[in-house]
Amino acid sequence: MFCLVSSWKFVVVHMNHESCKLWLPRWTMEKMERLLYEASLEGNLNMLLMLLQEDPLILDRVTLDRHGDTPLHIASMLGHVNFVKEVIARKPHLTMECDSQKRLPLHIASVKGHIEIVKLLLSANPETCLASDRDGRNPLHLAAVKGRCEVVKELGLAQPHAARAMVQQETILHLCVKHNQLEVLKLLIETMSDHEFINTKDADGNTILHLAVSDKQIETINFLLFNTTIEVNATNINGETLMDILAQGPRDVKDQQIIQALTRAGVVEDENESLFGQMPQNCISKMTFGDLEYYKKLNLEKDLKNNGDWLDKKRNALMVVASLIATMAFQAGTNPPSGVWQDDSTNDPLHKAGYAVMALNHPNLYHIFLASNTVGFVSTLSIILLLISGLPFVKHHVFVWGLMVTMWIATVSMSLAYMVSIWVLTPKPGSLIMNVVFGIVLIWYGLTTVLVVGHSTIRLTKNIFQKLRFSRRRPS
Repeated sequence: MFCLVSSWKFVVVHMNHESCKLWLPRWTMEKMERLLYEASLEGNLNMLLMLLQEDPLILDRVTLDRHGDTPLHIASMLGHVNFVKEVIARKPHLTMECDSQKRLPLHIASVKGHIEIVKLLLSANPETCLASDRDGRNPLHLAAVKGRCEVVKELGLAQPHAARAMVQQETILHLCVKHNQLEVLKLLIETMSDHEFINTKDADGNTILHLAVSDKQIETINFLLFNTTIEVNATNINGETLMDILAQGPRDVKDQQIIQALTRAGVVEDENESLFGQMPQNCISKMTFGDLEYYKKLNLEKDLKNNGDWLDKKRNALMVVASLIATMAFQAGTNPPSGVWQDDSTNDPLHKAGYAVMALNHPNLYHIFLASNTVGFVSTLSIILLLISGLPFVKHHVFVWGLMVTMWIATVSMSLAYMVSIWVLTPKPGSLIMNVVFGIVLIWYGLTTVLVVGHSTIRLTKNIFQKLRFSRRRPS
């Protein structure tokens, strides 16, 4: 290495400085760049000074020719304070150079927690604290994710607005909870003291308390509940409360502590279902009667939750089916079986252009057809109206049951209208094929009726069984 530099100096001594740049062999410049990178890896300040003495533009040239880590990135990553200090003193603009991930040297130093280097980089250019990498994160975000409290404090003092920058609709507080960095979370909340920012929701409508409950971070939950102004009854974009989110996760002893904390903090519950039915027996045996009451409330919520999930998943399908049935009913009502008269007749007042042929030829069957078709039409319109209403009761189990009954009425009415239409349009109504058709429709009526009644009976029996099971386990 020394021989290389010495031989290069020998060339410079015997040549004009400008001609050196023109005639210096390319392999020598590449070697010089390699020496610079080795110096940044080792933090070799003497080598850096020697290279800068021979070529004052070597740092600029390396930055210009390469798109990866610069020597300042490398030294910032490895914590070479003196090396970084010398580079910044000579070339302060290099603090704004990005690597292939759009990270500045300050991003790298913040992730690694090198506080002295962070201070040097901030003193050279405080605006670098606001720069975002390819993922939209600034140095303060990266330091928070890694739990670098000292760095977070330094960056927050330099640029307070950096903490309010959003990353994919998440705040820095969301990142702290997601990566379980409680100390950084405490530091940021105590520093900012902003009620609105603390209650900011992410893209799914979750606050930081929702995330903490989902991950069952008990210490974080207690801190947020009793040391901040977090809203304990907020819901996310799916209308889920803290108890809803807790009920979705795996069951363990932590649930008991979380429920007690949420209840003390004033979480408002509906008469819902709970986790009790799915708790392990060894966990249940350790609970007090008060704990069992909490779990009973959460277990009562399970059916409601399942109904809501089912309705969300099937909403579009139900809308399509209801719209299709409504369209069929409307078409059949305006264009009944056998069609309409095309001319007027003076002999019969019902024989007029536009009147239904069926109303004259089969008046009784026409009345049955008209009534069943109208019931089916109105039923499907009711379903469509309820599904798009957005009313708060649409996820209640009573509503889901009513929706199922209404759909049953609509399909039964349309099948009756179909049967009447076939009877009118088919010659020889007493034939064997008509008997088979009517038999199939009647069997279908019976099966759908059994399905609706059976479903209601099973749900009622299940609720009674759960209440009896809980009453048997209730301590005396």
